[in-house]
Amino acid sequence: MSKVELYAAIRRDACTGMSNRALQTKHGVGFRTVQKALASAWPEPRKKLPQRTSKIDPYKNVIDQMLRADLDAPRKQRHTTKRIFDRLVSEHHAVGVSYQMVRAYVAQRRSEIWTESGRGPSKAFVPQSHRPGAEAEVDFGEVTIRLADEMVKCVLFSLRLSYSGKAVHRVFASGGQEAFFEGHVHAFSVLGGVPFGKVRYDNLKAAVAQVLGFSRARVETARWTAFRSHYGIEPFYCQPGKQGAHEKGGVEGDIGWFRRNHMVPIPDVASLAELNVLIDAWDLADETRRIGNRARTIGEYFAIEAPLLKMLPTEPFETGLLLTPRVDRYSQITVRTNRYSVPARLIGRRVRVMLHASELVIYDGREEVARHERLLAKAASRLELDHYLEVLIRKPGALPGATVLEQARAAGKFTPVHDEWWAAACKAHGDAAGTRALIEVLLLTRHMAHEHIVTGIATAIRAGALTADAVALEARKAADSDSSTNTSTEPVTVSGSVPTGATVTFLTERRLAHLPPDNRPLPSVAAYDQLLRHRRPAAQPSAQGDTS
Repeated sequence: MSKVELYAAIRRDACTGMSNRALQTKHGVGFRTVQKALASAWPEPRKKLPQRTSKIDPYKNVIDQMLRADLDAPRKQRHTTKRIFDRLVSEHHAVGVSYQMVRAYVAQRRSEIWTESGRGPSKAFVPQSHRPGAEAEVDFGEVTIRLADEMVKCVLFSLRLSYSGKAVHRVFASGGQEAFFEGHVHAFSVLGGVPFGKVRYDNLKAAVAQVLGFSRARVETARWTAFRSHYGIEPFYCQPGKQGAHEKGGVEGDIGWFRRNHMVPIPDVASLAELNVLIDAWDLADETRRIGNRARTIGEYFAIEAPLLKMLPTEPFETGLLLTPRVDRYSQITVRTNRYSVPARLIGRRVRVMLHASELVIYDGREEVARHERLLAKAASRLELDHYLEVLIRKPGALPGATVLEQARAAGKFTPVHDEWWAAACKAHGDAAGTRALIEVLLLTRHMAHEHIVTGIATAIRAGALTADAVALEARKAADSDSSTNTSTEPVTVSGSVPTGATVTFLTERRLAHLPPDNRPLPSVAAYDQLLRHRRPAAQPSAQGDTS
């Protein structure tokens, strides 16, 4: 038992009239212990052991003098721990003092000297209260995911309401202005409104073009000014550096919590869209948790806050960035150091590009001509084989070593079935003619589904048909087979019930079944026998030698 319990037992037995000696015998203690227990119910505090001496003790005053001298020194010319250690060794000939000893003492003593000098505590935080629907915080964080079996770094956007703690997250390929805007639009649509008070931000380049001195004044980017005006956002820009991070500690902590609880283990997804669907589900599930020692859950607080948010504007805001690059001779455009392909017919012309956070859409006038998923790396390229088919049909020799063919194989659009048919066509018709036949097959993808064409190629290989027409015929058969399989063979009534015994008759079969009978006689070639030449028999005499 503890000493407090021992004292309580001694005092309880003493109340029954037991003598001092009997108490000593029963509890196995000495005379002084019994006297102390009877004098006070609370044991005396344990005496502290004298502090152990250290080899740094003779130099503590010297270290304190150096730290006090730093109070008035410029921030970039103050003593570091290494500099203090070097001075102790060189100027004071400190023997037996290690760098670890100096580092431990300086880490404790520096803040104490700062406080003793009246400069205030080194770290002090003031609790804050927030009105419902009034404030929010926004920030980006870095996350690592496994995207299509490759480890990549992405950015995590977070908008957190300060009162309820409700946060909305979104993962983007980059942290540019497009992702900044799209994150806001998604968050406001999920929350159902916009905070009517201040929204706290870092001095990120997507919003701030220039920080003016040590004040809160900022020069904002033009598109950010238009965006916040459209949604009625009142921004509050935090101080640069770590001090600014403390001014929006709610979202800073939220990103770390979300990363530890939902991004561990590392998510393995095929696309960012798939990951964002998971994130939406996680955000909804997080409404059932409590933050710290709050009395209610996030969802309960958000139910109070949601009706107080400002209504969303009726008209949408175009979050994409409009660019007008020129198509080079390789049928490519350059956007943010990366290259994307466009149809070869646009070489030399300017196109309009709408750059979004995760994709870019290319227009020729008002017609959409290409759509690419945005590249994560820099100085990379994303090419579509379909964009080069008109060029390759005139230059078939360029196809085997083309970069676009390599990317098509990696993306699964050019399968081993294509390679097998290509090799057989080249063997039968020659390299040039066989490659042109392959390109004609690839052109079919503009009108037919990829899986139907692959099925047609496989069927053509088994039949030994090495022409594009044969592949097209087999692909159409596969498409018709799929359509007949997917189409219901029984008509559905208006109420949704299927009548029993109903059948479906194809129009061609119905026409053949209702044709009138053909009573015409079978054709004959007997009349053509008159045109044949007949020879006389050899025994019959000639008519010229006859006599009467």
